[in-house]
Order: sequence, then C-alpha cells, then structure tokens
Amino acid sequence: MERVDCVVVGAGVVGLAVARRLALAGRDVLVLEACEAFGTETSARNSEVIHAGIYYPPNSLKAKLCVQGKQQLYAYLEERHLPFTRCGKLIVATRIEQMASLLHLREQANANGVHDLTLLSAEQVAAMEPELRCVGALWSPSTGILDSHALMVSLLGDMEARGGVLALNSPLAQAEYAQGAIYLVANDGTQLHAKTVVNAAGLHACDVARKCAGMRAEAIPVARYAKGSYFTLAGRSPFSHLVYPMPEAAGLGVHLTLDLGGRARFGPDVEWVAHAADLAVDPARGDAFYDAIRRYWPALPDGALQPAYAGMRPKISGPTEPAADFVIQTAAEHGVRGWINLFGIESPGLTSALAIADHVALLAEENL
Repeated sequence: MERVDCVVVGAGVVGLAVARRLALAGRDVLVLEACEAFGTETSARNSEVIHAGIYYPPNSLKAKLCVQGKQQLYAYLEERHLPFTRCGKLIVATRIEQMASLLHLREQANANGVHDLTLLSAEQVAAMEPELRCVGALWSPSTGILDSHALMVSLLGDMEARGGVLALNSPLAQAEYAQGAIYLVANDGTQLHAKTVVNAAGLHACDVARKCAGMRAEAIPVARYAKGSYFTLAGRSPFSHLVYPMPEAAGLGVHLTLDLGGRARFGPDVEWVAHAADLAVDPARGDAFYDAIRRYWPALPDGALQPAYAGMRPKISGPTEPAADFVIQTAAEHGVRGWINLFGIESPGLTSALAIADHVALLAEENL
C-alpha cells in the first residue's frame, strides 16, 4: 500500500489549483484523474471568461471566491506570461422594464466588492459597439478571457515542480476512514493511504463522495446536469467586447464571448439532461439562438451560426430551485476526518480556482 500525504480526486482546473496549492505548502500530493488527460470535461467546455463577481448573492462563497480569485488569477496570468485579455463586458437591457434589474445588478456587485461598473446609455453603448442595440447597459472593465488549457498546463507544472504527481486513467473505486487515515482503492486495484483527500471531481463529485464508507448520505447532494450548447459565428465578429443579456434562472443567457483570436461564439443555453456525458450539440437548438441574439444584435445574418460544442454545468440545484452556492464540506458536515468535498463548482469556478485552492488548503490544515 502506497502512503501519500494528500490525494486530490479530479484534474480539472479546480483540482489542479488545489493540488498546486497543497504542493506549494510542502505537502506530498497525488492527483487521481479518471480520464486519459487532465481538464477534459467542464474545464475544457466553457466560455473561458474571467468573471468580475457581479451575479452572486453578497456573502456567498461564489461572490467572495470569485472576487478574490479574479485578482489572484490576473496576477498569476501576468506573472507567468499566459495568454489573456481584459476585454471588458457589456450587460445589456434590451427592454426598458429591464433597467431596474440592471440597477439591482450594480448594487449587488457593489456589495460584493466590485466597484468598477459603469451604467451606460444606449448612445454610449452604440459608440463602443455600433452593431449592438439596447436601452442601456452595465460596463464591466475587469471582465476578461483566457486560455484555460494554458492555465491548467501551468498549474500542473507548478505542482510537478514541487514533487506532485498526476495519475491519469485512475478512477476511484472505494474509500474508507480507519485508524486515523483514509484508505483508497483505484479501479486498477492500486491501494493508497492518505491523510487528506480533496474531492474535486466536478461533474462526478457526488458519485465520488458516495464511494467513501462512512460518508453521511444526507450530506451528499443530488447531482443535476444543465447542458449548455455553443454556436460559433461564421465570418468576422463585429464586436470587440463580451456582450451578455440579463441573466436567466439557470444561467447567464445566450451571450457573446470572444476567444483570444477575436472569433465570436454564442452560448451557452440551458438544457436539463439526465447524464453528464450527453454532450452532442443539436443543430436545431440554433433556431432559439437566433431569436435570443437578435434582441441585442438585430443584424445577425440568417445561417451565420454553426454548431460548436457543449459543456455541462455540475449543478446541485434543479430547474425549479434557486441556484445553489458552492458547497465545500469537511468532516463537520459529512463525518469523514481529513476528507474535503467540493460540490456544485460551476461558474464562476474557473475564475475562483486559485481562491478555492487557498480556502481548501486552510481547511486541510485545520482538519488533519
């Protein structure tokens, strides 16, 4: 049986950030990843946006860790010369009755510590983006975009430089706390003995938690899967900033994002599905995209949208429930000493990754 100080289950951006942070603290780290490569699920199928911290209830983990994580992420990207840009974002009201909600968003952002938002008139928006149509907008200059794969490569490199190890094709089969340690068995039969386990398995975090004997069943939420499809724009984008409509119940609406080459993509929409692997893009969903996009870009040409890819939000709240906060659990909640669960790490998980890692590292020290 191999003895290791810390095991992190899941090598998405959050798992890698946590593993890096633990390794930088001098701890022996092993990352178990079920797939054949790191970061191939939620971390590879998103908008790659660095969020400002606008949308989340004040004092929630999402709000606190997003605002903190944004600052840390920009500093890290600059220090490592990783590709990113602070392109800024416009949140647009397309009907006059949405202006009150827009003002509420600004108040909420201010409560979260985001003090750089500016309310713009339709004329001011048109000066920035002539193709955009709205009655008013919030301008968020600290919103940006990055290359998520480059970020994960860098986080992995930092971990490995401190002696951390990534084991691919290594799904967890079972785990149990006994005699002051956590005993784990991988699907290939490998047996591990660890002081600390961090469940950062994203879409599969609830399933991983259920594999640990002694974990309180009532502490493990039900996994919900909200699929989001993306469509790319054929031809050159007329926009140089991100454009978001007013947020919807389960997401942020069909918004316009840009990649680092300036190419435009639209999405994600929201489609509740039964399985995390349901990632095929139905071209017919593009019909609803045209209607949604033309509310703020009336000149979108017919036939300009092409199916691109889909991502899956690892939700722990259902379609009729309020959006859940990040859930970060220790033994106080679930009963297994040394084990930390990360549930519902959807957006803004990418932006928050370094802050989540700091939070988890502190909890890991407190729960040895």
